[in-house]
Amino acid sequence: METRLSRRTMKSRWYARFPRAVPVGIFVLTMAITGVSVYAIERAERQRETAQLGQIAQSVASGLERRANASSAYLRSGAALFATQRVVEAPLFQTFIGQLHLNGTYAGSDGIGWAMKVNRQDISTVEDVIRRNGDPAFAIRPRPAASARFVVPIMYLQPDSERNRRAIGFDMHSEPVRRSAMQTAERLGRPTATGKVVLQQEGPGGGSPGFLIYMPVYGLGGTRAEQNLRGFVYSPFNARQFLEASIDTVSMQPAGIRLYDQVVAPANLLAEVPLASRSGLVASRAIDLAGRRWVLEVEAPASAMLSGMSVMTLLFGLLVATLLLVLARVLTHQASEDREALAWFEQQASIRNSLTRELNHRVKNTLANVLSIIALTRRRATSLDSFADSLEGRIRALSATHDLLTQSEWGATPIRAIVKAEMAPYAQDVERHLILDGPDVDLAPNDALSLGLAVHELATNAAKYGALSVEDGQVSVRWAMAADNLARIEWQERGGPAVSMSGRRERGFGTDLIEKIVAHELRNPVDLRFDPEGVSCTLTVPVRRRGDFAIRESKA
Repeated sequence: METRLSRRTMKSRWYARFPRAVPVGIFVLTMAITGVSVYAIERAERQRETAQLGQIAQSVASGLERRANASSAYLRSGAALFATQRVVEAPLFQTFIGQLHLNGTYAGSDGIGWAMKVNRQDISTVEDVIRRNGDPAFAIRPRPAASARFVVPIMYLQPDSERNRRAIGFDMHSEPVRRSAMQTAERLGRPTATGKVVLQQEGPGGGSPGFLIYMPVYGLGGTRAEQNLRGFVYSPFNARQFLEASIDTVSMQPAGIRLYDQVVAPANLLAEVPLASRSGLVASRAIDLAGRRWVLEVEAPASAMLSGMSVMTLLFGLLVATLLLVLARVLTHQASEDREALAWFEQQASIRNSLTRELNHRVKNTLANVLSIIALTRRRATSLDSFADSLEGRIRALSATHDLLTQSEWGATPIRAIVKAEMAPYAQDVERHLILDGPDVDLAPNDALSLGLAVHELATNAAKYGALSVEDGQVSVRWAMAADNLARIEWQERGGPAVSMSGRRERGFGTDLIEKIVAHELRNPVDLRFDPEGVSCTLTVPVRRRGDFAIRESKA
């Protein structure tokens, strides 16, 4: 039976030893699987959003390129027309612009303008002609540097508005970004866009960034090789309006859009449709707009931390993990209770065996003491009655100490309790006849029996012949620790009849019992003296640690 119990205990030990770790481990494992699932869902959702952003970016890029190509087509047609004219006059330019019907189809642009190449020596003549033809305030600005051979001022800009009039007369060749684009357009003979600039239409305080597209116009019969440049047909654009006009043609979800000139850098930002909160998920597209490289970025708006599917998966995983945790906790708790029950049964079996051995040992010791008492009593008894009385008293002494040991479950018994129990039948007035003084010292069961027997013999002698035989007699019992494992107990009688010197030589059974049996059991000599003022006795009793005599429990 015990072998089977041990085997079952060993089999369950791997999970019963740590009853809390197993449910927690199952919970953590389930949540880890849930976390991996949520990660996979979020990754797929991220990929879907990235693909969607790519589609949006491509749509916006296509819209920007379409508008740029449309603008370039208008500029090419204007260049073809003005190349056939020796002089581009204001009525002709207005008629041309009116025939294009730009309203609603040229969104994002401030219109179409004409910038004529004017040699340095002809600046004053051109200004006078323009002033006579209806613009008395016309002036080319800024005045050219001494090294400049020619200027390219804005002559006309349609539609005619207060905003566009701010740009009339501005020498675009004086500004490096515009000049570079015009030189490229002249060299290639095709529409060319500038980099990031601030349009003259924005006024002295500046404004949002913009750009221009130039188309060179050559003279009749002239070629690029002959440098027969007459000027440029151009279009100015507000970058943000140009971007918003392109977005309006695209069906798209809310997104952040940023447009950069050539490279992504804060200084190169042309226009932006901002987001209230940014997600960091960005799709980029490169755009070729009139020979100029732009970069388009589309960013998804910040969303909730998790998608709906992820939230559902997380909640479901949490529910399953919790249920498994509870189930595992119940199972491990039951397994732990079973293991504890098995261990308790094994412990009880071990205690039973120990108790059997201990009982056998103690019965043998008690019977040995009884036999010794009987033997000594028989030798000293003068009659059957005296034998019976002496034997009864000593058996009662053993019984009293046994009662104390039973109350303490055969554990440690205080010296004070032993003395009081044995003196109870003889000291009628305990407060007056008995003095007890000493610290709390506990004795092992066998040592308590021996001390109880010794105190009984001393008390019996005191009651018959000593201090307890008279009304004024007094017995003091004092004890103290003589060493770490030894206690010294001193018995002293006072106030009783004087002890005759011959009493020392007449040794009775009590003396033999104390000096032989008790001394033998206590493993220390007994000093018994019959002084004239009263009997005194000094006993040295071992003080054992509890582990030295307590019944030890078997290990599970």
